[in-house]
Amino acid sequence: MCVSMLRNALCWMMIAVFPLSLMAADSGAAMLYAKGPAWINGSTVPRSSAIFPGDLVQTRTDSVANINATGSSVMVLSDSLVKFEGNAVSVEHGSVSVATSKGMMTRAGEVTVAPATGAWTEFEVTDVDGTVQIVARKGDVSISDGSGTSSTLPQGEETTRDESQAHKKDKRKGAGAAPAAAPGVLNSPYAIALGAAAVGGLLTWVLIQGDEPMSNSIP
Repeated sequence: MCVSMLRNALCWMMIAVFPLSLMAADSGAAMLYAKGPAWINGSTVPRSSAIFPGDLVQTRTDSVANINATGSSVMVLSDSLVKFEGNAVSVEHGSVSVATSKGMMTRAGEVTVAPATGAWTEFEVTDVDGTVQIVARKGDVSISDGSGTSSTLPQGEETTRDESQAHKKDKRKGAGAAPAAAPGVLNSPYAIALGAAAVGGLLTWVLIQGDEPMSNSIP
């Protein structure tokens, strides 16, 4: 009787856990690796941490951070404040270096920079005091300034754009000033996956036991 009740309880747990883990796999999460002091949403980052869409990443003048997502890598250079948006990053202040085969875009105010093709593309975007500098390192990039027009910057060339008047302001922030807290460890897709694996192992053991007594001393 006890084994049957435990089996039923574990089945309901599996039903609840696995959909959550599947949704987490599609959440756009990535991994961040810091070299030197860095922050996510104002909280100090260890050498590595999961990062989710909407998180703010900040570096100091003596640090950098690398965001590794599927098919893309974003280097957040020193003295920068960047928002991770899944398949895009938004530069509030500072510089990023992007390498992508998945069309990772970069926004700075109303300026949007994206690969011009689906090929592997590398580019840099710097936003300081309302001036946006774009450098196409490998492959061409497409640039939109929010006015409805776009242009193509060929590989090996660079250009500058101005943010809209609404964005022309100093966006530099002190360390740890970013709002909100980082998502809890138990809410990360990695913790959910580990929990699902543990429940699955326990469920397998229970099913093997069947309805036989759990101890030879108990009839």
